[in-house]
Amino acid sequence: MTDSNQSGIVQDGFGSVPTLGVGLLYNAALPDFVRSNVDAFDYLSITPDLFWLDRGPEHPDRYEELESWVETLDCVAANRPIVSHDIGISIGNAGSFDVAYLDQIARFQARYKFPWHSDHLSFAQVRGARGNDYNAGLAVPIPYDREMLDLVTARVRLIKQKVPIPFLLENSVYFVDFPEQDMSEPEFLNRLTQSSHCGLLLDLHNLYTNARNHGFDAFTFLDHVDLTSVLEIHIAGGDEFAGMYTDSHAGPCPEPVWELLDYAVSRTPNLRGVTFEFHFSYYPSMGESGVRAQLDRARAAWARRTPANKIQ
Repeated sequence: MTDSNQSGIVQDGFGSVPTLGVGLLYNAALPDFVRSNVDAFDYLSITPDLFWLDRGPEHPDRYEELESWVETLDCVAANRPIVSHDIGISIGNAGSFDVAYLDQIARFQARYKFPWHSDHLSFAQVRGARGNDYNAGLAVPIPYDREMLDLVTARVRLIKQKVPIPFLLENSVYFVDFPEQDMSEPEFLNRLTQSSHCGLLLDLHNLYTNARNHGFDAFTFLDHVDLTSVLEIHIAGGDEFAGMYTDSHAGPCPEPVWELLDYAVSRTPNLRGVTFEFHFSYYPSMGESGVRAQLDRARAAWARRTPANKIQ
C-alpha cells in the first residue's frame, strides 16, 4: 500500500458528520418498500432533482415539487436521516455554472437536514453551436488535467459557500481515455480533495467498470487513492452491452464489487455510509427480498470495519 492512504488527514468539517451505516438510493420503484421496510436501511439517499419539476433557469417559478414524491420523502424523513446525491451541478462543464440550482439544493437541505450532499465528477450541460445549453443525458467524464483541477476546485468552494455542509464528488465511469492527461485518476482525486477540501464518494461499481473495461487492477487503484477523504461508498450492479461492461445499475452487485467493498471498508477511517443503488426497472426481478438481501450483505461488510473505523 502506498503512503497516500496513511496521511490520516481529516477533511474540513468531517469530524462532526454522523456515522449513518447502510443506505439505499431512492428510485421510482421504491415508495412502498421504503414505507414498509424502514428497518432495512439506516438512511435514505435521494436524487433531489427527481422530487421537483425544473422549468429552466429563465422561468420565474422554476421549481415545482412533485407532491406524491415529497409525501413519501416526508414519511421516511420522520424515521431515518436523508442524504442528497445531486445530478444537476454539472461541475466540470466549461460554460456557465447554475448557481440558482445550488440555492434549490440549499432549500431542500434546510428542510431535510442532509448531513452531506454529493454530485458526480463529470458534466452534463453542453453548449451548442448557437450558444444554447443542452443536457447531454449522461455524465460526461472530465480530463484529469491542471486546468480542470483549478476549475472544479473553485466550484467546490462556491458550492460549500451556498450549501455549508460537507460536499462529496463521485469518481466517474469512462469508456474512452483522454490522450496525454496531466494526471492519473488517483492523483487527480487526491489533489482535488486536498485543494478543495471536498470529500470523495467512492463508487466501487464505477471503479470495477473502469478496471474491467480498461484492464487495470482495482485494488491497486484503491491503494493509490487517499481513502481518508472517503465519506460514502456506492455499490451497484451492471451488465454487458456492445462489448463493454456498463454501469447500468442492473440489479444485484457482482461478486468483485463485494470484494472491493470488503477491502475498502477497513481502509476508509472517515467512512460514514455505504449506499446500495439500482435502476428502478430491476425491482420486479429483485423484489422486496432481493433488495433486503443486498442491504443485509452491505451491513455485514460494514460490520467488518476495523475497530479504528468504528466511531464511538
